[in-house]
Amino acid sequence: MRIPRYLAAGAAIATVSLTLAACGGGGSTANIGVGSSTAIGHIVNGGTVTEAEAPGASPNYIFPVVPATNEDGYNENLQEPLWPYLVYIGDGDKAAVDPQESLYSSITYANNDTKVTIVLKPWKWSDGTPVTSRDFTFFLNLLKAAGSNWWLYVQGEFPDNIASVQTPNASTIVLNLTRSYNPEFFTDNQLSDVQLLPQQAWDKTSATGKIGNYDETSSGAKAVLAFLQKEGSDMATFATNPLWQVVNGPWKLSAFNSNGYYSYVPNTAYSGPVKPHLSKFVLEPFTTDTAELNSLRAGGNLSMGYLPLNDLAQAGALKAGGYSLASQAVPGVAEIVPNLYNAQVGPLLRPLYVRQAMEDLIDRPLIVSKIYGGYADPGNGPVPVLTGGPLVSPLEKTGGPYPYSPSTAISLLKSHGWKVVPQGVDTCQSPGSGPADCGAGITKGEQLLFTLTYSSGIAAFDEQNADIQATEELAGIKIVLKSEPFNTLDAAVGTCWANDHPAAQCGWQLVDYGYNPYTMYPSGDGLFNTDGTGNDGGYQSPEMDYLIDQTEYGANTTQAFWKYEDYAAEQLPWLWVPDESDIWVYKSNLGGFAPVNPYQAGINAETWYYTSGS
Repeated sequence: MRIPRYLAAGAAIATVSLTLAACGGGGSTANIGVGSSTAIGHIVNGGTVTEAEAPGASPNYIFPVVPATNEDGYNENLQEPLWPYLVYIGDGDKAAVDPQESLYSSITYANNDTKVTIVLKPWKWSDGTPVTSRDFTFFLNLLKAAGSNWWLYVQGEFPDNIASVQTPNASTIVLNLTRSYNPEFFTDNQLSDVQLLPQQAWDKTSATGKIGNYDETSSGAKAVLAFLQKEGSDMATFATNPLWQVVNGPWKLSAFNSNGYYSYVPNTAYSGPVKPHLSKFVLEPFTTDTAELNSLRAGGNLSMGYLPLNDLAQAGALKAGGYSLASQAVPGVAEIVPNLYNAQVGPLLRPLYVRQAMEDLIDRPLIVSKIYGGYADPGNGPVPVLTGGPLVSPLEKTGGPYPYSPSTAISLLKSHGWKVVPQGVDTCQSPGSGPADCGAGITKGEQLLFTLTYSSGIAAFDEQNADIQATEELAGIKIVLKSEPFNTLDAAVGTCWANDHPAAQCGWQLVDYGYNPYTMYPSGDGLFNTDGTGNDGGYQSPEMDYLIDQTEYGANTTQAFWKYEDYAAEQLPWLWVPDESDIWVYKSNLGGFAPVNPYQAGINAETWYYTSGS
């Protein structure tokens, strides 16, 4: 259940030709000339691509088994070009597995989908050693040693759901599962979390220690894990530590600075089907999207970046400056996460009617048109409408359960004992747990007053949350806005979840990360389960757990998925908000970038190349 956060403001799904509404919410439209054209000419071997990182997108950890206390999703951007996943998700511009790019040659299911046989391709590590089934068991043993202290851990799922493993030969892995699984779910959401790791180089307990098979005992695996995790957090040595130079991906890390600048050079021993044409791939940090756009417009060294949707009018100038544009809808959803166990406001947020009123007051259509120029997912529930295909339920397609309605919100609050003060702050007049009372733990005179913390440096987020602040006040719900760098925000929320949640020590109240991209099977697994690693707000519901289980273990039916989806949309474990799409900006002579991979956007530089002539 990978929940990465990519380099720009979102991930990719398609490259299409669009006419977008001009900023301001209405009136004229402006064709910004977004298309799927490919650079024409002869492929040039060599050259450097310098890509802009979004504000706050700097990674801080390199070892792939990331601790649960480090939820910086941008670490995946650093790691995946070095150690790709067993299952490569994204096939061209399609939301599908790409068998050609994956490390397996076949995955088959048997014994009522309780037995999985994986056959590996004959890849090699950069030190010349073959990639084998032993590298899989090494990864698995380290995960078992980590237990719940793995950022992708979900109780009962990988690796808990592996009853036993056989490796009959160097290229074959046989997994005996604890129960039957939907093969689509297991491949897309479980095996896509697997990274084979170089046992022959990493199976040691100190920098000067000898390589052994320490991971094959519980105590040995814990010692190896502790060593590698300590090394993996030393940012000063990311590019120089010999451990991280043993890779099986298309790139090797050549430089890393603590400010977020890092660069790659090709792994000349890469076994995959697409070898890098570029001689160097650079990620350059920016503190604001305004600074990033100014760099693009100035014709500096940026080969690619992104066009903020509140700056669509700059598209013409960028094209005149030698750039092409590729548009994308995001295979994920955006949200405001309520902390249901915050000591101060948890009792206010736990009653469903309060979250319903807050959702009734989010004018999603206005945000889509005014802030995102008509170019965003409407945010109607837990599955993206623009990219979810047949998994989007009729309820979500028709606007979701909570269309914008201040009058509905006001009536709902009044019916539960609140004195509603539009443009002011509501107060509880009827404390208690009855059907017409404010709810358990809410005292008389208590106010509907919340702090919403969100990622800083992105103008569209500033505008969106200011708009939400204004519309919530129409029913007397007061929102105080606070912006922080993404890594600061993510560290506070993630540490709280890992160490304290759902105890009262969790200080944040409402948080807006930006968005959460999904793997290809958006079941809600890990996000809304009672013990889900990504369940930062602490939502708990046996019914939700059951419905998510049905999407994973039951028959692969659309109807079962819709039942989960509609329940989640109605129960509001998150407040749903629009999910902005992206517009990538890239040099017109840069080929192989568009159409854009849905899940590898911005990090699959091995497919890119410059062209010359025709």
